[in-house]
Amino acid sequence: MAAEFDLIVIGSGPGGYVAAIRASQLGQKVAIVERESLGGICLNWGCIPTKALLKSAEKYESLSHLKDYGLSADKVGFDFDTIIQRSRGVAATMNKGVTYLMKKNKIEVIEGTAKLEKGAAAPKVIVALKAGGSRTVEAKAVMLAVGARAKAIPQIGLEADGDRIWAYREAMAPKKMPASIVVIGSGAIGVEFGSFYRALGAEVTIVEAVDRIMPVEDEEVSKAAQKAFEKRGMKFRTGCKVTKVSKGGKGVQVAIEAGGKAETLEAEVCISAVGITANTDGIGLEALGVNMDRGHITIDGHCQTNVKGLYAIGDCAGAPWLAHKASHEGIHAAEHIAGYKTPNVNSPIAGCTYAQPQVASVGITEQGAREAKREVKVGRFPFRVNGKAVAAGEVEGFVKVIFDAKTGALIGAHMIGHEVTEMIQGYVTAIAMEATEEDIHGIVYPHPTMSEAMHEAALDAYGRVIHI
Repeated sequence: MAAEFDLIVIGSGPGGYVAAIRASQLGQKVAIVERESLGGICLNWGCIPTKALLKSAEKYESLSHLKDYGLSADKVGFDFDTIIQRSRGVAATMNKGVTYLMKKNKIEVIEGTAKLEKGAAAPKVIVALKAGGSRTVEAKAVMLAVGARAKAIPQIGLEADGDRIWAYREAMAPKKMPASIVVIGSGAIGVEFGSFYRALGAEVTIVEAVDRIMPVEDEEVSKAAQKAFEKRGMKFRTGCKVTKVSKGGKGVQVAIEAGGKAETLEAEVCISAVGITANTDGIGLEALGVNMDRGHITIDGHCQTNVKGLYAIGDCAGAPWLAHKASHEGIHAAEHIAGYKTPNVNSPIAGCTYAQPQVASVGITEQGAREAKREVKVGRFPFRVNGKAVAAGEVEGFVKVIFDAKTGALIGAHMIGHEVTEMIQGYVTAIAMEATEEDIHGIVYPHPTMSEAMHEAALDAYGRVIHI
């Protein structure tokens, strides 16, 4: 059978659909296989609709501080069903947008579930069609962008049931607002859901296995985040092992152990945010001999697997499990397939958490640098003395930067505060461009802006800070 396409992309999340578009721009004939909804988990059940929920929570929470701005309002409240409906509406809008982009770029969408078999230039793709029957398609290259799903731990009862135990899907579209929640896991997903439900009045307790929350973040940011969340009424249990999750009565019981002591937490629902499992099972990878690492596909610097013509990007190909990383890899792989002489994928990837306050970071943490025995210069600047932050009433948090002491290169940046997820890209660009302290010190930042704290933090690392 002759190759029908230049490229078949399996999965239409932010990695897959972006890769398909870039391949089409490069003159490739492209098909994309999707078993559920265009846009994948990110657009339909993840990144985008969760931000809609968090924006509603942020708006509602800000109403309790109106008097600080000389304002007042009567009968403040919220309609939980409308909040959820708005979020689902945002997801539907984004899905329609991807549908339009597929048509615009002449990408054939095949609705169904794909499985791979040995082929000529690349593996064959056999699709069990949604409409019934099957279709076999071949291409010069196949790209896996199959993503991941919420991790379950059935041996301790931590498995979403759509009722009392939730993963991200259930937490995004519940039937009613819960009065109390235990969240297991304090990464971005756990903290964001905890922040959302706490803002609307739920009693929230977050359980974390290690000794601090948000363990991938810089330790100073982690500690500041916990303090800020506790001010909002969230509770934490760190250094805890979850031994059993069970349902009983009108709620759920979460048994934990810490320091040799056992405790049982009770709540109306439990949200599992303990990580992800790549969607690499059942698609024929074992028969093809694809190299794997703990359930994830092993790739090289161009996103190629060890199987001829087979590429993999995004969550299924390993950490970091972020939408923008998947998009970046997808574009790179599409260009490599089209014959571009591209350098290896090697761009700094920022991590963002959209709770209140927000957390954003890129590069190495201070403790990571010291563990690697790197000599560093560290600078910090608090928002409480930034003019724009004071005027806006958003003084919580700080900016922290890490420079290599020998070369002056910026190697890490960490922020906590209002809209820092919008600010972090400045440091991402700086690291990608191999900026040094002299470069950053010489940049003129507009005044008044919260981004001035980025400049001051860089000055502080070298004893030149102005406003503290």
